[in-house]
Amino acid sequence: MTAGRRYVGATAVVVALAGVSATGAQAASPVGQPPPAQQPVTTVVGPAATPPPSAGQAPTVPAATGPVVLSNESTTTTWAHPVEEAPVLQHPVPRSRVIAHTRLETEDGFPEVYMLLTSFTDSHGREWVRMRVAGRPNGRIGWVSRSALGEFHVTHWLLEISLSGRWLKAYINGKLRRKAPVGVGKPSSPTPTGRFWIRERFKLTDRSNPYWPYALGTSAYSTLTDWPGGGVVGIHGDFGEPQLIPGDPSHGCVRMHAKDLSWLAPRVQIGTPVRIIR
Repeated sequence: MTAGRRYVGATAVVVALAGVSATGAQAASPVGQPPPAQQPVTTVVGPAATPPPSAGQAPTVPAATGPVVLSNESTTTTWAHPVEEAPVLQHPVPRSRVIAHTRLETEDGFPEVYMLLTSFTDSHGREWVRMRVAGRPNGRIGWVSRSALGEFHVTHWLLEISLSGRWLKAYINGKLRRKAPVGVGKPSSPTPTGRFWIRERFKLTDRSNPYWPYALGTSAYSTLTDWPGGGVVGIHGDFGEPQLIPGDPSHGCVRMHAKDLSWLAPRVQIGTPVRIIR
C-alpha cells in the first residue's frame, strides 16, 4: 500500500505519494538506526550504570528514584525510536495491564517515534519511561521498559493548531516563528483535538501531487476508522484547492499553502509536539 493512502486529507480516490524523496529528514532509515537529521539533535544521556560488586561483596539493592521530567511539550520535548516490540503498561509494574505494544515502524514504513514524558527507576533497579502512544484511541499514555527504546533526542519546536481560528503557529524555544492559515476537518470528519507529535516527513517533488510540497505524518488519528491505513492525520499541501484555506474542507488532515509548508516542514524536527485546540 502506498504512502499516500495513509492520510485522511484526500478524497476517496487517493493519489499515491509517488514523488517521495529520500532527502526528507526522516526518509526511510533502517529500523533501529537514527535517521539523518537536517538539524543538530541533542541526545539525552542517562545516568551512568552502577558498577558490579567486587568479589565477595553482596550486591546492593538500588534505591528507587523519583520521576525525572523528560518533556514539557512546549520548549523541550524528548522522543525516541523503539528498538524492540515491547508491552506498554498502564503502571510501571511488570504485571500491570498491557494497553499497547511498541511497534518498530509507522504505517508507511518509517521508524516509529514515541514522545517521552517522564522516567522512573523502581526499587529493583528497573528503569521505566512514561510516554504517549500513537494509535486508536487518541491520547493513550503508558509505561515501557527503558531497554525497549533507543537513544533519547530532544526538540525545542512546538506546533499549535486552532480549529476555530483556522491557523497554525510554529514556536521554537517558546518564541513564535510563524503563523499561517490552514484548512481543517469538515464537521462530518473533524480534526481531532489533543496533544500529538510529528512521526513522519515526506518531501514531494511532483507539483501535481495533491500533498505537494511536503506531508508531515502525525500521531493523531481521524474519525474515519475505515480509511486505508487507519486514518492518520497529516499536515500537507492544499490538495489543489488553495482557495479553501482558511476553512474546513478536509477529512481531518491539516492543509497549508505551499509557501507556508515549504518554510515549516524542513525546519521542524521529528518528535515535534503538535497541540490541536478548538
